[in-house]
Amino acid sequence: MKFPRIHSAFLPLATASFLVLIYNISFWKGFVSATGGFQLANLLVYLGSALLLVLVFNGVLALVNFRGLFKPVVIALLLLSSLTAYFMSQYGIVVDASMVQNVVETDVREAGELFSWKLVQSVLLLGVIPSWLIWRLPVRYGSLRREVLVNTGLVAGSLLLAAGLLIVLFKTLAPAIREHRELRFMLTPTNVFQATNSYLKRKWATATVIAPLGTDAARGSLWAAAGTSQRTVTIIVVGETARAMNFSLNGYGRETNPRLAQVQSLVNFTNVSSCGTATAVSVPCVFSDLTREDYSEDKARSKEGLLDVLQHAGLEVIWRDNNSGCKGVCDRVRFEDMSKPVAGNALCNAEECYDEHLLEGLPELIRDARRDLVIVLHQKGSHGPAYWKRYPPEFKKFGPVCQTNELEQCTREQITAAYDNTILYTDYFLDKTIKVLKESGVPASMLYFSDHGESLGEKNMYLHGAPYIFSPEEQRKVPMMLWLSDGFSQRFHLDRNCLAARSIQPFSHDNVFHSTLGMLNVNTAVYNPKLDMFHACINDA
Repeated sequence: MKFPRIHSAFLPLATASFLVLIYNISFWKGFVSATGGFQLANLLVYLGSALLLVLVFNGVLALVNFRGLFKPVVIALLLLSSLTAYFMSQYGIVVDASMVQNVVETDVREAGELFSWKLVQSVLLLGVIPSWLIWRLPVRYGSLRREVLVNTGLVAGSLLLAAGLLIVLFKTLAPAIREHRELRFMLTPTNVFQATNSYLKRKWATATVIAPLGTDAARGSLWAAAGTSQRTVTIIVVGETARAMNFSLNGYGRETNPRLAQVQSLVNFTNVSSCGTATAVSVPCVFSDLTREDYSEDKARSKEGLLDVLQHAGLEVIWRDNNSGCKGVCDRVRFEDMSKPVAGNALCNAEECYDEHLLEGLPELIRDARRDLVIVLHQKGSHGPAYWKRYPPEFKKFGPVCQTNELEQCTREQITAAYDNTILYTDYFLDKTIKVLKESGVPASMLYFSDHGESLGEKNMYLHGAPYIFSPEEQRKVPMMLWLSDGFSQRFHLDRNCLAARSIQPFSHDNVFHSTLGMLNVNTAVYNPKLDMFHACINDA
């Protein structure tokens, strides 16, 4: 195929137009919504805004419009934009620093679940083919001096015209941009560069020295007054992608919690908010002494957390993982990776293991422990989009289910059915965890909460990871529940009736750090009783 030779001065404008109009469908949908919905009266605003972005992109691209440089840069942009546009349109996500962190910290198996033939087709159509055309396109360049002059003119002219348009449109654009900050996370490919820059700044700023926390931690008087040398065990279950509204314990129409509904002494908290909308944020946050408002990755990584404080108090802490790691919070405690498939194990397949695998060997671990135990079980839970892979076949109660990661091929009912089956399996897993604790015969407790929720098509959003400031309730409201054995509640003077009476009050991940210390009667200067959701229900409090 022979292409006509074009002058280099036209390349930035053609590329800018292609980027703005082809790869930004999600942005334009958000922009139209932010400006009051589609109206013919706003047509000039839409056209003017598109021209404004084309001019800005044109000016930026003119900076690299030189022989041997422009084509590689543009090809990289096209490939990157095709990937970004696909995931934004497919799952309704936006690209910010947290999303980049999710990509960087997601393991190969989780990333593989996002792969689909539609992704291949989209990248081929919008990335590879345009890149090939750009590579083959014959371009007429002048001398270096001439190109510098031409490109300088393009930059200056484009930015001057863009500034003029911005002044004309400012009255309309300013409120939309100010009130809809998510738009800057939707403009491709600038969102990727902005988000990557923010992520790297946070990453490189991470302190290398970990400050100690709660080194004064000691067991309180309830331990000494117990009059028994019998060990205790507390299991903290960190759920994955479980949203509160799909738990029948919280009023959901489907019976997704048939077993937990029969568990006596279970306290279900119905109004709990997460610290973040992604594992990489919520897990470090919930195990830190920071509130959501004060939380930053830098602060959390620069000092010890809840598990360290428990160790300082003399408890043995173990983290069992069936997910993609603990995001740094278990770096100084015993870690057991249970996510790798085990040949011949009925609870594992070739790709992963079901959450029940986390309970294997647990009775023996509790029996043989020489110290009081705190065990964290990190679930695979309801991680999507391959929901149907998260549970054994016998838990396929609701259907028909979506059995592809190309969610656009499924109805919302099919997606929700597959997701609800994951909650049904979590119900079974938690019930079995409680049975293990009951059978151990020692004073025991179980605290369960999910790291974040999930969007299942509401407002055309899927999965999770939306910036918290405008994230939907589906991604923020999480389940939380507490089970105490008779021996545990008696030993630590916890009034279960009082806890049940407080179950409808609003709580959040902010309460977990201090509530765990309070529940286990650990005294330390970093403990804040105002954030302890159990404090009012301790008889001696």
